[in-house]
Amino acid sequence: MSRKAITSTKGSVPSQGKVLRIGVIGTGAFAEQCHLPGLQSHPQAKVVAIAGRRPERLQSLATQFNIPDVYTDYHELCARTDLDAITIVTSNSEHAAQATAGFASGKHVFCEKPLATSVTQAQEMVRAAELSGKVHQVAFTYRYLYGLQELRRRIQRGDIGVPYHLRAQHNSWERFQSKGSGVLHDVGPHLFDLARFLFGPLQSVTGLYRHIPRNGKDLAVSPDPTTDDVATAWFTHKSGVQGQWFTSRVMPSYTGKAHIEVIGEEGALRASLSRGSIDTLQIVHPPSSRWEELPLPTEARSESPSALGIMMRSFVNACLRGKLDPDIDASFHDGLAVQLAIDAVETASARLPWIPVETTDQQTRRESPVSIQSPTQAGGLRRPK
Repeated sequence: MSRKAITSTKGSVPSQGKVLRIGVIGTGAFAEQCHLPGLQSHPQAKVVAIAGRRPERLQSLATQFNIPDVYTDYHELCARTDLDAITIVTSNSEHAAQATAGFASGKHVFCEKPLATSVTQAQEMVRAAELSGKVHQVAFTYRYLYGLQELRRRIQRGDIGVPYHLRAQHNSWERFQSKGSGVLHDVGPHLFDLARFLFGPLQSVTGLYRHIPRNGKDLAVSPDPTTDDVATAWFTHKSGVQGQWFTSRVMPSYTGKAHIEVIGEEGALRASLSRGSIDTLQIVHPPSSRWEELPLPTEARSESPSALGIMMRSFVNACLRGKLDPDIDASFHDGLAVQLAIDAVETASARLPWIPVETTDQQTRRESPVSIQSPTQAGGLRRPK
């Protein structure tokens, strides 16, 4: 299987002569791990400016990646007329203003997920993107995994028959590393996007999210989605497929940190989810429960975060072509669709009905001929006198 089959770019081929001049907004760890090396790995891209609030960090990254100009005000970077594109790798709350500034100055824009912190913000960003006529792309990294691309191709080919269910799992201990954002907004967008990438528009969504207090008290519904530690969602697609995902930053992972499964009438497919360090695909057919490893390109076994570089090079190619690759790239429209789904989980979490177990238990006692004793009656617990 060729690499082209996995990361093909439909449409016109990017111009071979032009060099895309790019400015990066943000100086955090992901700028260093993904945006800067990924952009510079493309032979037709040049990062010529970087903006951030910390002068020392700015200068350090500029030296490390040989970037000539630094700015502490992103407006000054966006105002440059010799830049073709910007990438945004900052806090979620800053995405809307920075993307809007980029479009207003005639730049192509690549933005980290989630697109915004609210549906209203995301809608405004989509309007600005459309009015600008420029390329707009969201960083949904898992789309660029070789295994995920092959999973999608095999579903479309009918390898597992008619699909009817999708499920995804993403667990880690990251909370103990003092990670800032909650899992609903951090991981949820990726998982909703994958569901849409595989099976099209969502029809309905419900779910909940929880915060695990650090003092060890009872579980509580998080009043702030930026602090949640556990989140789950159930959803249906207009295509008829139903799905669910679960993510946590307070639980140990399985083999590999995360995976996605698609179940069909004639079997199931499972792809690993990572930045590329683990990139596998498996298949199983009933009645067997033994998963079989499927072949992927050699690049899938690199054990490096290869999906990051593929994603950033894909943005460069899109800018050079003047349009995204519809088979793989995510636009701001996709980012808005995911924002709507996340908003639905937030709304549902506050309204989701819970059936008191005591009521059911009392009914069972009345109908059952067996005597059921409470812990106090059985002597297991004694009430204080």
